[in-house]
Amino acid sequence: MGSADRVLRRTAEAIEHIAGICFKTGPPLRVGAELEWTTHRAADPSAQLRAGDLAEALGEHAPVTLGNPDPVPLPGGGAVTVEPGGQLEISSAPAGSLAELYDAVTADGESLTTLLAGAGLVLGERGLDPFRRPRRILQTPRYAAMERSFDEAGRTMMTATAGLQICLDAGEAHRIPARWAALHEMGPALLALFANSPADGWASARMAAWLRIDPRRTAPVPPSADPARAWAEYALRAPLLCVSRPHGRWDVPPGVTFADWIEAGGIEAGRIGAGRIGARRIGPRRGRPPLLTEPVDRPPTSADLDYHLGTLFPPVRPRGYLEVRYLDSQPGGEWIVPAAVLVTLLDSDTLTDRARELAAAGAGRWHAAARFGLADEPVRRSAVALADLALCHLDRTGLPAAVRQTVAEGVRRRLHRHREGIPA
Repeated sequence: MGSADRVLRRTAEAIEHIAGICFKTGPPLRVGAELEWTTHRAADPSAQLRAGDLAEALGEHAPVTLGNPDPVPLPGGGAVTVEPGGQLEISSAPAGSLAELYDAVTADGESLTTLLAGAGLVLGERGLDPFRRPRRILQTPRYAAMERSFDEAGRTMMTATAGLQICLDAGEAHRIPARWAALHEMGPALLALFANSPADGWASARMAAWLRIDPRRTAPVPPSADPARAWAEYALRAPLLCVSRPHGRWDVPPGVTFADWIEAGGIEAGRIGAGRIGARRIGPRRGRPPLLTEPVDRPPTSADLDYHLGTLFPPVRPRGYLEVRYLDSQPGGEWIVPAAVLVTLLDSDTLTDRARELAAAGAGRWHAAARFGLADEPVRRSAVALADLALCHLDRTGLPAAVRQTVAEGVRRRLHRHREGIPA
């Protein structure tokens, strides 16, 4: 029996499995990015899209979820994926430097824009769709189960938000706790600095949607000197979102955690829509009858656990590498601005330790950063200090001088917008 088929009968086995895969140690050399955008008709951004519209536009680059069994990467090596509401995402290949990543992603972005233009489509410029109400257009068992499990905020997250994810090597074993902590402590300041989804009084309405989802799935992993153990315990306490099955629905009763599945050796049938968790209604929208889920009459395997880990969405997620998830999508090619700031601040142990000191004032202020952006004084203080530190060391990125100038101007423009009271 392979490791992916290992039956898990004790939580200690699950913790051991997670701890063994969540942080791959070694010199921090590579960087990657996942760029996500909402997608619109150029002539009418409020018009709804169909999955077939995207499949036709993307052609050979369309992903499996659009019916293409053999997707071709974009010219820079990135893969195109489609999110439930029709958002498009470029997932880059890991690059050996930020300069190399910039060249690859720029080529992929230009290619994607050209493909869409030929079909009368354009990429959005915000982290939250400002034109349409949330609506799922992809029909898969996973996304159907997610939609039934989530409330309105969850459905908004699924179908109307767009983020920028930066992926970094975990680093040498002795430095992983510091790099992990730094990414969390800098998070509120960088979220606010690059907030790009203003709506309903929030600087980042995209992050507002995440904050309203069950915190057992989306809250930051608690700080710890042992991040691997903390992540493993977080994962086991998190409720199952769905269970992959060869046939039928993937739904599970609300509130069942992965640890529950291990301890019970299976999952009993239950109803979605029959109760609440806290003040949040579980399950179907008003007027629909509760859904009876099918039992799972077997213990989980390590493959089930790996799948479960992919349904957890903290602001920083360990996937062997460190996946930073708290940044809003940026307009056009401006993804390089927050990417360069983040990569610079993690470039050396000295810079990382200094960044942690400067981030301390805003650390933990996720809600304030999302709601008020740089108008929150502690968050603003950290953001200004971190921006200054990064701009002083941009040459470490290896980016061409013209791109470094673009980064510096982008950062200063965002700080100026706050001082002038101009919306992002």
